[in-house]
Amino acid sequence: MATPHDFTAEDRAALIDTVQRFATQAIAPNVTVWDEAGEFPDGLRQQAAALGLLGLGYPEHLGGTPAPWGVRNAMSRTLARFGGSGGVMASLFTHNIGLPPVLAHGTPELQAEVIPPVLRGEQIAALGITEPGGGSDVAALRTTARLEGDEYVIDGEKVFITSGMRCDWITLAVRTDPHGKGASGISMIVVPCHTPGISRNALQKMGWHCSDTAHLHFDGVRVPARYRLGAEGAGFRMVMGNFNGERLALSAMALGFAEACYDEALAWARQRSTFGAPLIERQVVRHRLMDMRMRLQSTEAWLEALGARVDAGDHGADWVANVCLLKNHATQTMQFCADAAVQLLGGMGFMRGTMSERLYREVKVMMIGGGAEDIMKELAARQWEL
Repeated sequence: MATPHDFTAEDRAALIDTVQRFATQAIAPNVTVWDEAGEFPDGLRQQAAALGLLGLGYPEHLGGTPAPWGVRNAMSRTLARFGGSGGVMASLFTHNIGLPPVLAHGTPELQAEVIPPVLRGEQIAALGITEPGGGSDVAALRTTARLEGDEYVIDGEKVFITSGMRCDWITLAVRTDPHGKGASGISMIVVPCHTPGISRNALQKMGWHCSDTAHLHFDGVRVPARYRLGAEGAGFRMVMGNFNGERLALSAMALGFAEACYDEALAWARQRSTFGAPLIERQVVRHRLMDMRMRLQSTEAWLEALGARVDAGDHGADWVANVCLLKNHATQTMQFCADAAVQLLGGMGFMRGTMSERLYREVKVMMIGGGAEDIMKELAARQWEL
């Protein structure tokens, strides 16, 4: 298996070719049907696992393939561009926000119990941070976990949980110190989702229809203390660190979705004729396409630069600020390209079944998930001590 240091250009090209074929053959032709059904087949997760996609970036001894961020971003971008569904991406890769804290802070025994079956596509891992009324304010969370003997007893609720209806494991942010205020007293615990006391309610959404999103309630849920990650009270830093990887991955996805909109708009402009000439011959259409390309190329350059930087071990003082602003820039690029594509497609852009229509509805969750735009700006400003 490759390591982050010997993943060659040939390895990367072969991976991207595999991902593109998987997206165009297994995902794109079925997405509209899956969206209408509000789900996709479990077999898709096993297909992705068999190709090594679920395990990309994880250690070999846990069933993964070590890979640098540059390669992981390229995989996400390609799958987004040619699959054209945020719902599929969210469901297939929820573990990439649920498992990193387990990998970074779990005991070897806990890692071996939780991670391998998820990477094989047999189980699903999710992340539970957001609460009703809390939004991006992690320090305000109210879900509690009190230690009784060798078990934690968890009470509270989480909302907007991706894969929350189907997950087998959830990495949960809880307050273990009842007297702690703000960021202090927060811990992270991995919770087996079939434990008694957990109830789930499905949420209806603007987009990502084939991905399940849930409101979870925890009523006296008992979890062995060995499922805690790291030390008690160390959870806030774990959550903040986990967000950086999520935001970088979201940026790669947003770029891929923006490219999908451009691809569809360009193809339509070439084959659609109005007043006796193809749309592509209209100056205003060509200029709109160039506005899209300008944003695509700036996003690509920024993403590649930050990927190379983190792969080189550079987490300088402005690292968090750059990731936050890149996430905003990438999702704004997606927003612009989705809007431009729908406008260029005209009536067809308003019809279900076009990729641009679907991605237009999915823009907002990309701009909110992982930290809303205004939160990203404020975090960046604080990093630069403004």
